Amino acid sequence: MSNISYHISNLLEKMTSTDKDFRFMATNDLMMELQKDSIKLDEDSEKKVVTMLLKLLEDKNGEVQNLAVKCLGPLVSKVKEYQVEIMVDTLCSNMMSDKEQLRDISSMGLKTVIAELPPCSAGQSLTANVCKKITSQLIGAMGKQEDVSVQLEALDILSDMLSGTLISFHASILTSLLPQLTSPRMAVRKRAIMALGHLVPSCSTTLFTQLTEHLLAELGRGQQTSTTRTYIQCLATVSRQGGHRVGEHLEKIIPMVMTFCSVEDDELREYCFQAFEAFVRRCPKEMSPHISTVIKLCLRYITYDPNYNYDVDEGGDEDGDESMDTEDGEDEDQESDDEYSDDDDMSWKVRRSSVKCLEAVISTRRDLLVELYGSVAPTLLARFKEREENVKTDIFVAFVALLKQTRPSQGLITTATEPGVQEDPAITLLKKQVPTVVKALHKQLKEKSMKSRQDCFSLLTELANVLPGALGKHIPSLIPGIVHSLTDKSTSSNMKIDALSFLNVLLCSHPPAVFQPHMKAILPPVVQCVEDPFYKITSEALLVTQQMVTIICPLGGRYCNHCFSGVGMKDKLPAADIDQEVKERAISCMGHIVCHLGDQLGGDLQPTLQIFLERLKNEITRLTAVKTLTLIATSPLRIDLRPLLTEGIPILASFLRKNQRALKLSTLTALNMIVMNYSDSLKPPMIEAVLNELPALIEENDMHISQVAVMLLTCIAKVCPSSLSKIGNTVLPGVFHLVHSPLLQGGALSAILEFFKALVVTKAGNMGYNDLLKALTGPFHGSGKATDPTPMHRQSYYSVARCVAALSSVCPKEASGMVTGFIQEVKNPKCSESVRILSFLCLGEAGRTMNLGGQKELKTVILEAFSSPNEEVKSAASCALGNICVGNLEEYLPFMLTEIGSQAKRRYLLLHSLKEVISACSTESLLAHVEDIWALLFKNRECAEEGTRSVVAECLGKLTMVNPAQLLPRLKQQLSSGSPVARSTVVTAVKFTIVDQPVPIDSLLKGCIGDFLKTLQDKDPNVRRVALVMFNSAAHNKPSLIRGLLASVLPSLYNETQIRKDLIREVEMGPFKHTVDDGLDVRKAAFECMYTLLDSCLDCLDIFEFLDRVEEGLKDHYDIRMLTFIMLARLCCLCPNAVVQRLDRLIEPLRVTCTTKVKAGSVKQEFEKQEELRRSAMRAVAALLSISEVEKSPAMADFANQIRTNAEMASILESIQGDTRSSTVESMDTS
Repeated sequence: MSNISYHISNLLEKMTSTDKDFRFMATNDLMMELQKDSIKLDEDSEKKVVTMLLKLLEDKNGEVQNLAVKCLGPLVSKVKEYQVEIMVDTLCSNMMSDKEQLRDISSMGLKTVIAELPPCSAGQSLTANVCKKITSQLIGAMGKQEDVSVQLEALDILSDMLSGTLISFHASILTSLLPQLTSPRMAVRKRAIMALGHLVPSCSTTLFTQLTEHLLAELGRGQQTSTTRTYIQCLATVSRQGGHRVGEHLEKIIPMVMTFCSVEDDELREYCFQAFEAFVRRCPKEMSPHISTVIKLCLRYITYDPNYNYDVDEGGDEDGDESMDTEDGEDEDQESDDEYSDDDDMSWKVRRSSVKCLEAVISTRRDLLVELYGSVAPTLLARFKEREENVKTDIFVAFVALLKQTRPSQGLITTATEPGVQEDPAITLLKKQVPTVVKALHKQLKEKSMKSRQDCFSLLTELANVLPGALGKHIPSLIPGIVHSLTDKSTSSNMKIDALSFLNVLLCSHPPAVFQPHMKAILPPVVQCVEDPFYKITSEALLVTQQMVTIICPLGGRYCNHCFSGVGMKDKLPAADIDQEVKERAISCMGHIVCHLGDQLGGDLQPTLQIFLERLKNEITRLTAVKTLTLIATSPLRIDLRPLLTEGIPILASFLRKNQRALKLSTLTALNMIVMNYSDSLKPPMIEAVLNELPALIEENDMHISQVAVMLLTCIAKVCPSSLSKIGNTVLPGVFHLVHSPLLQGGALSAILEFFKALVVTKAGNMGYNDLLKALTGPFHGSGKATDPTPMHRQSYYSVARCVAALSSVCPKEASGMVTGFIQEVKNPKCSESVRILSFLCLGEAGRTMNLGGQKELKTVILEAFSSPNEEVKSAASCALGNICVGNLEEYLPFMLTEIGSQAKRRYLLLHSLKEVISACSTESLLAHVEDIWALLFKNRECAEEGTRSVVAECLGKLTMVNPAQLLPRLKQQLSSGSPVARSTVVTAVKFTIVDQPVPIDSLLKGCIGDFLKTLQDKDPNVRRVALVMFNSAAHNKPSLIRGLLASVLPSLYNETQIRKDLIREVEMGPFKHTVDDGLDVRKAAFECMYTLLDSCLDCLDIFEFLDRVEEGLKDHYDIRMLTFIMLARLCCLCPNAVVQRLDRLIEPLRVTCTTKVKAGSVKQEFEKQEELRRSAMRAVAALLSISEVEKSPAMADFANQIRTNAEMASILESIQGDTRSSTVESMDTS
């Protein structure tokens, strides 16, 4: 401590030196010391340092003054509170000084001190006390000072400070700021408006109302136009910063602002439209009644240009071919217009603000899209001729916003291919306007203005993305503009990049045939761009060239040579000193040339392939080279790759050892293609090098890599079976381990099935049918015994059964003996349960593909198994019966139907078997039996057992899909059934007709799903619950079925989210009373539907009505609160503005959940449930805090402070935020 004090006092002594360099160095050294965390000053040193630094603010040397200001920042956290207050007092006093330089430096000092104050949430009183001291002095300064510069600085500092810390001073700040709005100096007014903007988010509702009413009252007085402009500007700022809070006052504000639009003052009109824009963006719901009026005003003033006559331009150029002449004409017109003094013409500001307001309407009101295409789109198109470049840019931006809104929403993208789905009306309207758009842009593409041309390309790119193929007829009109932008010497780099980017989108979204007549014009400038010195242009041009290769293919050699020389072996492909992106795209582009035009390259082919080999050896380019090699290997031209393979295959094999997952996958795919297409060129050592690397890749940690590795093995087995002679001890153990893994399913399982088939057929690997069968089933014979106590996972039974069936399908001679063996194992009472389960499943899978009618005792054996005490044996027997029936429908289906009708005890298992039959059989094979099955299922639709009814419903649903035209109306008739049980079965059946793939029933279902959804109003709670489950399935799998019905269905859905007291009852359990809520399951189903709708039909929801239900759910039962917390977090991402508007109402339920404590005597489960609830609520809080402006809300700031000051809650929040950040990073990596 004494050393530090001594060092500091030395520095302070040097600061008094007459030499400015001594003072500068000493102050600099002091700043370095203050920035160290370890420094601690005693009381005397604190006082001396503060005094000296304040004195140095008046130093004659400017550099010393600046350093002294910088020292104030770190000093704040190193001295006691009263020393900070002394600093602030002195700085505030200096701000009133007559010396301008001292005022400025003191102002900077105050801002530095304020920036370093600890946040109010840290719980220290320092910030609040210091801010109060500054505020009181600044308010006084603004009132007394006549010097404008002091007022400006004071307003600036106030803006910096305005946050939750000054709540007690908000009223006095507001009182002092309002008079500044009428200051004679415009700069003061602007700073006052900025300060009010900072005040609005955190002030109380009372103060906000006071501010709004003051502004309205002043506007109502009809004062000078300049004052009116200030108040309108202030209203716009308040709306932007305060957002939804303005909504309550809009009914008074809107008519007044509309009145001012008719005042002949261009700046006032501009501010009015800026205010409208803020209202539209921040208060969308409250603005709904006024939107049509705002649109009309915008359309009126978007053409407001009193000093210019556009008709003169349009007279001489109808077809747009003489665009250059027109530009010259425009220049002459503008010169002759000088007499109108264009410098004083402010009408462009009115046009620009009205366009921006229109863009806000377009961006926030997708529901008005069809109307916007009718009224707004034609006007925007007509205004493409706008003379002012800034305004023209905003017009293009507005039209691009319209195009973006026209893109199908997420729920419709997945269903675009469904039959019977009508085209979106907005898309239809846009298609009609495409010729007008192209005609309007045709002239613009040759304008001198680069900004206009870039805007054109931006708009055309969006159009090509929204309507792929729509520009096909207009390619001849667009090509000259593209070529002009690529070849014009005055064209900037960005201009070329935009033109190339658009051309790439155009090539990708249109058929090649439309471009072939224009290749002569397009190719040379694109190839020229490939040779451009700027790497970004080269990179974009290579992408375009790659797309052009497929177009050039049918046109012959001259274009091929042009293309090849452009990408250039001598230039871009072998170069090592070029940008990485250019290297990769050059390799990829040349790969496409070799793939499609390799037969025309002649002597250039082999040197090019050698360069690919070099790129394969380079760590930076190897991944791209591998992908390119895959492309060439698949070429229909059968490119001669033999010179590459001897050296290339070992290199590829070595890549399988690398840690880079993408490289492994690409390499496996490349090897697969090479083995498939070039097997005659592969020597045994090459294949052996690859096989040595495969065992390490076949493991359950990465199923996708395992799948591709097994596919490669299958390919090798088919074309080079002799090379697999040694795999019994290397690769096969890994494959068997994978088969017995609980994770195996889908593509990986299918790959293994194909591998086993190939292995048996080609007799590769020295393992026959019986050897493989033994290896597959062996582990089950020891499972669960003392020697191997670990039981096999259930999934592995199904995987092995599929493998056994696959082997049997290609070895029919051995299969009959296998079936007999499995039947004997099932009959043998000494066999373990695991062996019997596996035997049943194997019999079932084998029975799917082969007729087991010859096995007379099979039916008896299966029916006996239905009486087994082991549930898994019963389930396996049921599954087996269903699968065997699939392979022998004529014999087994009548037997099964008879058993279902006569055996009540076995009915549940038999119905499961029937479900397997209906799911697996083709429509044609089932048609003859539909009536018999339907009649039997209908008899059981009112079965007393709920589990049986569920299976009946699933069978009914899947059977309806066999003959929907006949059976769907029958289901519909049952909705009028008097039995609620029958109605619930029918509605559940409909749920199983809704699948995520397009099926013939979709168009019929769309016509009648509304009738089934009427059961949401059924008297029986269970019927309503299953109706909600069905609705949820439709919203998830096929949103297009229900989108048009949401207006009528949502009220019923929201009704089911409410707690109904008539469904709550008390049950006595001995001395205790227990509350049972019979409506809980229905409410839970309703909230699940709401969550699904967020993903599939968000654009069809009134988000504020939706939030009302979420708010109620936050106070409901444990299960529903868990759901609504997830929904709230999702809403924070999807529509943050709406959430912010309801913030104050959402916080209290979250606070209650986070602070509730479980009673001391409660059971362990209660503590766990509460902890889970709290974590879930904290996830919602973390999502809320991720919204940028959320902590401006006093209620949220208070809640956040409460969390941070509570160690337990703070640690939960911190861990959740950490998880969110890491998951974001992971998702970025994988992409």
